[in-house]
Amino acid sequence: MQYQMTISFIHKILTTLITLVWLANGLLCKVLNLVPRHQQIVARILGNEHARVLTTAIGVSEIIMAVWIISGFKARFNAFTQIAVIITMNTMEFILVPDLLLWGKWNAFFALLFIGVIYLNECYLNKKQLDHQS
Repeated sequence: MQYQMTISFIHKILTTLITLVWLANGLLCKVLNLVPRHQQIVARILGNEHARVLTTAIGVSEIIMAVWIISGFKARFNAFTQIAVIITMNTMEFILVPDLLLWGKWNAFFALLFIGVIYLNECYLNKKQLDHQS
């Protein structure tokens, strides 16, 4: 019983942290433009003409992702959607704009860590998924 409560607590903490990553990147970095480097990345990849609007749209999408995570709706599909988005974004950035990334090409390493946390949290720590599998 204590073990399941601990797993559930860790799952809730990781879910909150994952949500905060999406929310901070979407709201603070992109929508509010507190980290202009994100708009520079968008400008370099998609063109400067609509970079602000596109950066805001990406930020809003990340905020929606945060809300989706917290909702718990189709959590496994959500986790794999997050993983696909992270792989896509980071692959493009790694190839096209490594000089604009916070840790350069090392961003890929941190993206893989984040993917690992998302996968672990959903596939091994989510009590609803564990109950469904037994």
